[in-house]
Amino acid sequence: MPKRLTAAVSAAALALFALAFSGFGAPAQAAESWQCAPFARFFSGIKLFGDAFSWWEQASGKYSKGFTPDAGAVLVFKPYGSMTHGHVAVVSQVLTDRIIQVTHANWSPVGGKRGQVEKDVTVVDVSPKGDWSQVKVWYDPIGNVGNTVYPTYGFIYAAQQAAQNAAQTAVQTAADAFAAVSSR
Repeated sequence: MPKRLTAAVSAAALALFALAFSGFGAPAQAAESWQCAPFARFFSGIKLFGDAFSWWEQASGKYSKGFTPDAGAVLVFKPYGSMTHGHVAVVSQVLTDRIIQVTHANWSPVGGKRGQVEKDVTVVDVSPKGDWSQVKVWYDPIGNVGNTVYPTYGFIYAAQQAAQNAAQTAVQTAADAFAAVSSR
């Protein structure tokens, strides 16, 4: 019995750890203010640091990069106008070959406050070649994507998707094991 209990407790701890770091929930809501880079790092699992625009070069040799959106990838914006440090946003879902949704932080002032997290925000590829080098982004205060065209480097692909799927499976297995031990 002690081995089963130890295994169940270990599984439950693993499940709680995986839940805490597997998605959007509590950590994003607990923070009063987020910058885009720390949020994108946390949300995507891509371990790059520094200004958002520097992620593109930092990813070389560490992560795959490209010009096609994929859920979980990070879209890296070039510095532009007052956005002197660039911007990073995590792709939530691909809607069409020219429209995606991202989850990101510190873009629109939401409720009059900067540093807020926005989930499933529309981003439209407006580049002439359809290569995502120029985009328009939903801006909450105007309730639209607006007229500003932002230059981007492209997408950094998180090799974390398989790990995320494995973590979800481990969470379910741990929960099942805990439930089985608890019911005895």
